[in-house]
Amino acid sequence: MTLTTAYFPPIEYFAVLAKYSVVSYDTSENYQKQSYRNRCRILASDGPLDLRFPIIHDGRKRITEVRVDYSTPWIRQTEYAIETAYGSSPYFEYYKDELYAVLESRPETLWVLNREITEFFCRKIGINPPVEGLSFLPEDVVDIHPKHPSQYVGKEYWQVFRDKFGFVPGLSIMDLLFNEGPESLCYLK
Repeated sequence: MTLTTAYFPPIEYFAVLAKYSVVSYDTSENYQKQSYRNRCRILASDGPLDLRFPIIHDGRKRITEVRVDYSTPWIRQTEYAIETAYGSSPYFEYYKDELYAVLESRPETLWVLNREITEFFCRKIGINPPVEGLSFLPEDVVDIHPKHPSQYVGKEYWQVFRDKFGFVPGLSIMDLLFNEGPESLCYLK
């Protein structure tokens, strides 16, 4: 199974990681706007909220070469949005410092930032699929995209704003981890 890169990937992405014993990543793709490459969706007090980070548009298109733009305070804004949305969730305090350290390490490229975020969530959830190199001619690429209808039907779990909005599917894996902690893996299988 081959996956594209994603920023704070949706739960569906981790359901794929939990399902397959070997996963590779598509490094041959070009950057795509309006995708999960540099955006994610969380559940805030006003409803679903997309978080994005800026990239440097310098003609580089290959996903491994796209650089992250740190000229704006997007890291602090992202941390504030995450704290506002998940500060009262049961497991937020257990994971926030290590997660924020990933963001604050300021990886140079989108590829490295996304890889480090995905590795963080895999460790915390207990997913350890062997990554079999990098894919350059993928035939079975799974591109979980916000504009493509999802076939994934996951189990419902408790969410901070469930009383206000009901259960909201299609959110970042951080929603599941901050709300269910060590039980997160049970919701992916």
